[in-house]
Amino acid sequence: MRKRGRKYAAARAQVAERTFALNEAIPLVQKVKYAKFDETVEITFRLGVDPKHADQMVRGTVVLPHGLGKTKKVLAIAGGEKQREAQEAGADIVAGEEIVEKIQGGFMDFEAVVATPDMMKSVGRLGKVLGPRGLMPNPKTGTVTVDIAKAVREIKAGKVEFRVDKTGIIHAPVGKLSFAADSLVANAHALVESIVKAKPAAAKGKYLKSVTLSSTMGPGVRIDTTHIDVVVKH
Repeated sequence: MRKRGRKYAAARAQVAERTFALNEAIPLVQKVKYAKFDETVEITFRLGVDPKHADQMVRGTVVLPHGLGKTKKVLAIAGGEKQREAQEAGADIVAGEEIVEKIQGGFMDFEAVVATPDMMKSVGRLGKVLGPRGLMPNPKTGTVTVDIAKAVREIKAGKVEFRVDKTGIIHAPVGKLSFAADSLVANAHALVESIVKAKPAAAKGKYLKSVTLSSTMGPGVRIDTTHIDVVVKH
């Protein structure tokens, strides 16, 4: 088990052993910060699903209203007119099938990949390279699409992809500690709503088992899941 330092212990001491509404938790996380860099604020969900069953997989995307405080470097793989559309939408790298061999050779200077359907025959060969990094284009997350310009714009605007891991956990960012508290609350609400809406029909019992908000270095603050239900219904 990792040993925590004195600064963490001091921050932990300021976090009461109770649950908070999101609009209470975010200012608290901002208050107890001690790191000297602008930390990422992340929400962790422990879900009542069994990801070993395909019909209980939770996966999706959400465009956060206030972005993530960082613009991702986007690679768009397309041909013809679609290359121009991707470039005009703000793609950092625009290429055709020739990029596949370059990536197989070790080129990885990008943080997101979108592709048009006609390119997937070639891009499919990159599954073993891009898959483990979470970069493989997929129709379910809108990164394989004819409307490649929209896909690029959404990623640039702060689109977040979430996916439950094999232990039933989702980790997802909602912004930076330097954001205004209201902006972080709005981002968090958008993420929570998307995950609640993604609840599989096959999931039985309590869906949101626990929800925790934290910064990169700071202690976790437990969120009141009954409050989340109210937020989503509203």
